[in-house]
Amino acid sequence: MTLVQLRHLIALATSGSFSRSAQLLCITQPALSRSIRALEDELAMPLFDRIGRRSELTPFGREVLDRARQLVFEADELRDSGRQMREGLGGVVRIGMGSGPGAMLMTPLLMHMATHHPKVRVVVSRGGTELLVQALRARTLDALVLDARSLKPAPDLEVGALREMRGVFMCRRGHPLARQRNGVSFEAVQRYPIASTPLSEEVARLLIEAYGPQAHPALCVTLQCEEIPSLVEVARRTDTVLLAIRAAAPDLVELTMTPHLQGIARFGLVTLRRRTEAPALPIVRELMEALLRD
Repeated sequence: MTLVQLRHLIALATSGSFSRSAQLLCITQPALSRSIRALEDELAMPLFDRIGRRSELTPFGREVLDRARQLVFEADELRDSGRQMREGLGGVVRIGMGSGPGAMLMTPLLMHMATHHPKVRVVVSRGGTELLVQALRARTLDALVLDARSLKPAPDLEVGALREMRGVFMCRRGHPLARQRNGVSFEAVQRYPIASTPLSEEVARLLIEAYGPQAHPALCVTLQCEEIPSLVEVARRTDTVLLAIRAAAPDLVELTMTPHLQGIARFGLVTLRRRTEAPALPIVRELMEALLRD
């Protein structure tokens, strides 16, 4: 049996007339008769008694009608659920975020979804790159927003929506280093605590090329955690120098380093190849394009 046949049954049971039901269903009366007859043949029981020009349900037909209505209702619910998910009106989207993009994207994403897509369930996970990639491969996350330079290339990973952002040294206004107009050396920065999130090998290489072996994050970073907002607050309240994406702390003063730091983060949306993406994922992609910029 098919949902179409069940819809024909419901229509005929409602109107009691083959001609009126066929008209409402926009099919011919013979087509409706064949559909009902095929359903009766499959169930091996009559569904309607033909009484004059009217068709009335048999006792078995009344039982079938109740179940048919439930089945059609559930099918319509599934269809509407799929439509809502396609339109960003429902469903679930599970996003893993690295510390850098998470600092700039997480709050705006949650606010946007709460305002414009309140029926979509949003789950955000934070953590290191390796743990997030494991969760993506285990299908407990739908996508990741990471610095692509911290990601080991793999054939099962797709990286898209790449956004480049500058990484700089920053400090609070009134910091002794903020008053230096002729450039700040790395040796001067080292006189103060240096804060950052865990940095990729690529960033470590750039630091060493610019400032020597002493600039390796394992040696120079004294305050490290996954949460940039906490580090930004420390830099605002103390003489700590923050190494982070410039846009993560627009109120801090960017230090003019000598030599200049050529640090560029490449934030990307990471998904599994050959996997159907969550319907709400385009919303995340659009927000990345709008927000992840200097």
